[in-house]
Amino acid sequence: MAFGLLSLLATTTFAPAAITGVPDNIEDWEALWSKVLTTNVDDAGRIDFAALANDHGDLERVVAFIGAVDPESRPAMFPESNDRLAYYINAYNALAMYGVINKGVPKSLAGFRKLTFFYFQRFKVGGRSISLYNFENKVIRPIGEERIHFALNCMVVGCPRLPQTAFSSATLDEQLEAATRTFIGEDRNVQLDLDRKELNLSSIFDFYTEDFLAKAPSLAAYVDSYRSENILADFKVQFIDYDWTVNIRKGAAE
Repeated sequence: MAFGLLSLLATTTFAPAAITGVPDNIEDWEALWSKVLTTNVDDAGRIDFAALANDHGDLERVVAFIGAVDPESRPAMFPESNDRLAYYINAYNALAMYGVINKGVPKSLAGFRKLTFFYFQRFKVGGRSISLYNFENKVIRPIGEERIHFALNCMVVGCPRLPQTAFSSATLDEQLEAATRTFIGEDRNVQLDLDRKELNLSSIFDFYTEDFLAKAPSLAAYVDSYRSENILADFKVQFIDYDWTVNIRKGAAE
């Protein structure tokens, strides 16, 4: 019985029903995604899921575009590497937001809900069905840009701050650099205990250690490159518990 339930969950693919007003080019799609973000995300990156649950037509149009178009299905639309990466970041964030709506806006993604959200729930991307876990780990991470971990957002409190505008190919490097500096500059993500000689880092550095070590000799060295303080090499690195609470701006989770 349990195996049957897991099998059913693993094959559940979410995609909007046929709707009108779906963009037919990247520029209009990014503009529509920016509209969703500007309307529903505050300066702290918290999402107004109550409003989204009542009116998610624009989000559905964003997701419908993702379902039909990606760099594999329409390579001519993504001639440069930055075109592809900006699309992937925006698409992941939009699908995660849509996934929370589909789950009835839960209070948290911790525990078994984490499995259903990242592994069992699947979405259409360029005509193919994929989970958020595989989208991140088999499509996005192999590109080799570690700063994506400060841009990809699964809509929980422990995530990087969700921006109010879409990532764009023309300004992607500047946007990723700004996102990285913002994340590392927040006390909730990087805490230095001089007395105990401890460096406490967001669990994102634990989840993706190999990606950061591909760019720096140690996690401390990576963090150092974005901060004015010098972190001593003999400091012990520890990780802050990840907060899987859905990052709701107002309204109550179900």
